[in-house]
Amino acid sequence: MQQNKKSKRFSSKRIALMAVFIALAFIVSLYDFPIFPAVGFLKLDFGNVFILLISFLLGPVEGVIVCVIKELFRALAGSTNGVGEIANAIVTSAYILLPSIVYQYKKGLAVVIPCLLGACFIGTGAALITNRFITFPMYLGDAGVTVFTESFWFIVAFNLIKTASISLLTMLLYKRLSTFLKKWEM
Repeated sequence: MQQNKKSKRFSSKRIALMAVFIALAFIVSLYDFPIFPAVGFLKLDFGNVFILLISFLLGPVEGVIVCVIKELFRALAGSTNGVGEIANAIVTSAYILLPSIVYQYKKGLAVVIPCLLGACFIGTGAALITNRFITFPMYLGDAGVTVFTESFWFIVAFNLIKTASISLLTMLLYKRLSTFLKKWEM
């Protein structure tokens, strides 16, 4: 039975769908922009909408896989030497896990909305931890703690805005997409 579940999880249709969502997440993530001029290194993009969508459609394992592969592509194309991508993979995974796990067992807006709200706080907390202990020290060395402290509230606000925006866009797109994919028997 376990083998049958794995073969269903990684069927050719599901892998192809994951590949499409990796490509969409990667391409959309290239269009990023700062929302706070004082901290221009915090850039908003909407690539994670596709990661959250695939997490709802296929499950949390598939969501994390799509996230990690998208970040590998970003590392190859980016200029952060992998540091930003590692941090983003951690933060995004932390953000998508609660809603996608709960959604596997209980569907409906009455469940999804509180889970997404909780995920916004989980993602923001994960961002604070990764920025404090991974991103800032690896980029700035000893000055990282000072810059992190000075940027703390910008990081909080940025990540709350980012996760809330991604949550909202995902909710607007999910029903249409899930109806379309049900025709494919995903």
